Order: sequence, then structure tokens, then C-alpha cells
Amino acid sequence: MFGLKGAYFYFVAIHITLVKFFKKIYFSTDYYNSSLQSKTPLQVYFSPNPFLLSIISSFEKRSFKINEISSNDFWLESRNKNISEQHSFLWLNLIDRKVDGKYIQKIIYLWMLKYSKFKRKIWETSTLSTRVISWILNIDIIINNGTFEFKKRFFQSIISQCNHLKKNIRFEKDPQKKIEIISALILSGMIFREYEVNYNIAIKELEKFVKSYFDNDGFPLTRSPNDLIFFTKYLLLCHESIKEAQKYMPDFLSDVIKKNLGCIKFFKTPNNQTPLFNGGSENSLVSFEKYLENLKLSKKGKKNIIGGIFHAKSKNQIIYFDIGEPPKKKFSKNYQAGPLSFEYFLDGEKIITNCGFGKNISSKAELVSRLTASQSTLAINDTSITKFERNKLINRIFGNSIKNTFRTNELNIKDDKDSIGCSISHNGYEKNFSCVHKREVFLDHQNNKLKGVDHIFKKRDGIPIRYVFRFHLNPILTAVKTMSGNSALIQISKNKSLIFTIKDEILEIEKSIYLGGKKIQDSSCITITGNLVNKSKSFNWEIKKKI
Repeated sequence: MFGLKGAYFYFVAIHITLVKFFKKIYFSTDYYNSSLQSKTPLQVYFSPNPFLLSIISSFEKRSFKINEISSNDFWLESRNKNISEQHSFLWLNLIDRKVDGKYIQKIIYLWMLKYSKFKRKIWETSTLSTRVISWILNIDIIINNGTFEFKKRFFQSIISQCNHLKKNIRFEKDPQKKIEIISALILSGMIFREYEVNYNIAIKELEKFVKSYFDNDGFPLTRSPNDLIFFTKYLLLCHESIKEAQKYMPDFLSDVIKKNLGCIKFFKTPNNQTPLFNGGSENSLVSFEKYLENLKLSKKGKKNIIGGIFHAKSKNQIIYFDIGEPPKKKFSKNYQAGPLSFEYFLDGEKIITNCGFGKNISSKAELVSRLTASQSTLAINDTSITKFERNKLINRIFGNSIKNTFRTNELNIKDDKDSIGCSISHNGYEKNFSCVHKREVFLDHQNNKLKGVDHIFKKRDGIPIRYVFRFHLNPILTAVKTMSGNSALIQISKNKSLIFTIKDEILEIEKSIYLGGKKIQDSSCITITGNLVNKSKSFNWEIKKKI
């Protein structure tokens, strides 16, 4: 049954669903499509660098011979296995610009004949915005030696699609789609002098976006490293395009990008990725290398915490530790219930990991990856700390947002000649199980090892609990339980291994799964389980090299 708050969101979702239903009908009418027609630009006043498309393109550089596909067959429905991928035109980043110009003209001409009016999937916001961006960034090769009629039709198609975006930008609540719309409008306002109003509108929207979705450090309020990467790519696209067009650069844009890149540098792991917290998946940072190299960050006053993630380094050891609270409901679409989870690197190799976010695999994988059990932290009575909306209608409108929250307390950072780390607690289990979880993690400078202490504080007697501590291992590693029962041998290579040891407890090696890539991978998990009724308990553990 719904609570009062849940009922409110349910009825709002019904209202939004009905509005969207009638809007889709309206968008398909001749009247609406006629309203998108406006003055056709006379010419292009600025041609952006087509290589800027590589900033946002997820396509890997590979052989792509478009002329081997018949242009007449290119838009056959049977070919549209991935409509958004094909109709976004991001594949223009892969074409041979010396030989494919005429062929691209024909493909776009056929697209305009077939899809110039609103079609739900083809004109989906993200697909449409990316298509406009792709066209504009390749406008030189698309219109080169084109007929007057083709250019006129092509310019009008861009403007019609931008008019649709402009009419509906205020209704868009998804931040990723919103920044895509803004980027498309900025580009359209720069290349067509008649539509400079698009640029002015988009810059104002961008400034509001930056104020609404980033904290003072330039990290997204979603607390997601993946969102940081996504937003930074589009902000860089806007920044570089404005710079090339020699237009005035808004101070807020330069400022937020500098902060974004500082956050990326903070989260950059030894394997050139980001840690797997709150919607994180394998996300290469290679494309940011040149920006990071030019980023001069003062070491004096360097922060240990950004976005609720504590970061520490000691010699060849690195740790990322989630000490933050859940984001607000409207920012919680990609949140994962793993407070006090951590990831640990040694000699450039990830040892302890979270399972990652399964969005790129399937909806079921995404659901599993939200649970506390998928993070390297404590789970009590096989429950997840944070509850998520289960109503399909609410999820379809608002995303998989959270229903409850918790607080973190008693943060204590230690940084001296012996070690660096911190301790913190959270009350996520207090209401249901009368327990508080506190975790201490420290990198030992002298002995080159990771030391941890977990505490379960019982606030009230008589409530039996079953605790499970999980330490998920990098899927490329293997582990075996030793004869003592309280330690595990983690094999890194033929001649290199680590020992995980927990004092006065018996551990087990269990099968687990890794969801950080594009498919489910098998992995191993070190677990410590037991029962508590009336007393509190502490658990001392460490990870060190096997001598």
C-alpha cells in the first residue's frame, strides 16, 4: 500500500503519463509539424570542428565502410535493430571524410524524406538532440557540393528539430537529456546567424543546469561518477565549440569544467577508470588525458573528500571509501545502497571492488546491482539499507528513485606518519534492527597494508540479527580459504599474492557476480557471517602482501 508521499507521486505519475500520451498524439498532427517550420537559414556562418564529436561518441574507432551498405536499404525497418544508435548519427564520427561525402548526402536526403515529421522513437529527445549535434559537427562534409535544394531542406530539418527541442525543453526532467538538448541548441545558434536566439536561450538554460545539478566542488548531486563523466563531456563540447566560434565564454562554464576535471582527476583510478559507486560502470578516462594533463591543481589544501567519497593514497596503495548519505529523491535514479563500501587498489591492480551498475546489461542486472549485497560493506538480515520505488508507473516517470534515507555520523579523518584513513558510522539499520554500523579503514604507511575495523553497535537488546560482511574481489582475481579458516589467499599473479585475515572469525569464499561491464562476469567474494542478539561486536581485518 502507498503512504501519503507514495500516493502523491503515484497520482503525479498518472498526470504526467496522461499529458505525455496526449502530447504524443498532438506531436503527430500536421498542425504541430507545421508549427515547427520557420525561416530557413541562408547559409552556415561557422563550421565547428567535426572531431569534437569524438568527445561524446561512445563508438570505438574501427573499420566502418558505409559505402558497402546500399543507401536505399539504409533506413529499412529491418535494419533498425538499434534505432537510437542508427538515428543519432554518431557513426558519422567513423566515416572516411575523403570519400563518403556524397554517400552521406544521399543517406540524409532519404532520412529527410521518411522522417522529417515527428515519429515517436525517431524523435525521442536524446536521439534527436544527438542527431542535431552530429549533423552540425559534420555540416561541412554534408553540404559540400550539395545542391541548393538539398541544403535548403537540410537546414530546415535542423531548424524544425531544434524548434521541437526549444518548445519542450522546460518539460524535460532527465538531466542527461536536458544537457543534450542544451548542447544541440547552442550549436544551432552558433552556425545560423538567424537563430542566435537558440544560443542565448541555451546559455541561460545551461547556467541554470549547472547551478541545479552540481555541488560546490563541481560533482553531480546524484553522487554518481558516471554522471560526472557524461555531463563533463557535453560541457566540454559546448566549451570547445564556443571557443572555436570566438564567442564570449561564460565564466560559469569555464569554472564548472575546471571543477569537473578536478573531480575526474580525484576519481581517476590506476586503471584509468572511475570507482564503482552509485551508478558506476567501467568507463575509460583516456579521452580526458589531455585535459587532465593541462589541469594545474594545487597540492596545498588538496581535498580528501568529494561527492561523499573519501580518497587516500599511501605509496602503492589507494582506497576509495563511500562515507556519504543518499542523494535527494530527484537525484537518486542511479543510487546504489552501499554506505561504507570501499574499493582498494594495490600496485595499480584493483583488489576489492563493488559489483558495478548493471544498466548496460539488463533491467534485472540493474536491480540486483542496487542492493547492499552487491557492495563491499555490511548487510543485515539479507536486507538492503535503502528501499527503492517498486511501482512501475512511478519508476517509468521518475526513474528508480529511493523511498527512504539515512544519516552518516562521527566522521574522523586520520593522516599522520603511521597511516592515513578515516572512520564513520551510519544509522541505516537503526530503525528496523536497532543497530549502528561503524567502519574504520586505514592505509598503513610502515607495513604497506590495509587495516579495517567494523563495529556493530546494538542500541537495544532482544532483536536477533544475522550479519554478512562482503568483500567483492576483482573478477580477474581468485581466492582460496586457508587451513586456519580465518584468512584467504588472494592470487594476483603466479608469483604475487595477498592475504586477507580477520581476527577470531571464520570466513568463506563465495561465488559472486560482477556487473561493471557490458555482460555478467563470475567473481569471488570473501564473506564473514554470524548472528547477534544482545551484544555489540567489533571485527578486525587486514589485507597485506604474502611474504
